[in-house]
Amino acid sequence: MSDFSKRVVGGFLLVTLAAVTQAQVAKKVVPPAASPSSFGERAAKLAEGGRCDEALPLLKKSFPQISDKDLKLRAGFDAVRCAMALNQPDLAVDFLRVLNHDFPHAPEVLYLTVHIYSDLSTRASQELANAAPTSPQAMQLNAESLEVQGKWEEAERVYREIVTQDPRLPGIHFRLGRLILSKPESPTTAEEARKEFLAELEIDPRNAGAEYVLGELAGQSGATTEAIDHFSRATRLDSSFGDAFLGLGISFIAAGRYAEAIPALESAVRLQPANPAGHYQLAVAYSRVGRKEDANREAALQRETTERIDLERKKAAEAARGQPSGQNGQKPEPQR
Repeated sequence: MSDFSKRVVGGFLLVTLAAVTQAQVAKKVVPPAASPSSFGERAAKLAEGGRCDEALPLLKKSFPQISDKDLKLRAGFDAVRCAMALNQPDLAVDFLRVLNHDFPHAPEVLYLTVHIYSDLSTRASQELANAAPTSPQAMQLNAESLEVQGKWEEAERVYREIVTQDPRLPGIHFRLGRLILSKPESPTTAEEARKEFLAELEIDPRNAGAEYVLGELAGQSGATTEAIDHFSRATRLDSSFGDAFLGLGISFIAAGRYAEAIPALESAVRLQPANPAGHYQLAVAYSRVGRKEDANREAALQRETTERIDLERKKAAEAARGQPSGQNGQKPEPQR
């Protein structure tokens, strides 16, 4: 066969082979790609069937891409529960964070959030108790638990043990002072608490909370100048401390220094706009320096915020009794 003939035959074979290959490809059926929803549905069924080890990898892959809200909520709940069951708390928190972002203020998501963080807290406290049962931190956790139960004497005893073990540990004297103020009052209560807060400031001079409580104690005893000093330091240490600005403004008013009270009280109402006390005190300060229009505005805000608080309390009380809002159990009129 000549070279020309060989090239012709070879070319024909290549063309024929290519045509056959293309035909085979064309005839091959390509299944459609599985959608995130189908993956999510399958993963949810696995999780709900107790097969979390199989479900969780699928949930990690499909959950961010699920568009159907009902399925996403269901898959998210399954993912959180499986992650906790498989002792992967960081992953559970990641899923929980997405649920709270995608379903803001949803009661079922908030309920799940409360329980997951409560479970994580319990796990961490158990781990602390097992790993370092005699550490100051484990003892402090025990004392805090006793405080919550109202067992003041037992809690104080544990705090005193911590101070003996680690005299410079920040926060313990502050907690002792707060505990003393929580107990039934005695003639020595204020002075005993004051000593603890001062001791805390020797260890942690930047404790704005200790400065604030010392300001409150000074104000209650009529030591206005001392109260101003403590509240001023508290506001310098924490510029978002609304109660400290309020205490400072009240102390300035008590000292007759109305113009100086205004900046502190303006900060207080900016930080705590729903607090009627701030608006009331600012109205007083404005009135005393002759700013009647500003005083009237703050007085109106004081009335408005007070009414809002009273309404919320009424709604809460009715909800606790299982009654609908409105008079005589009637449906309330819509707001206009």
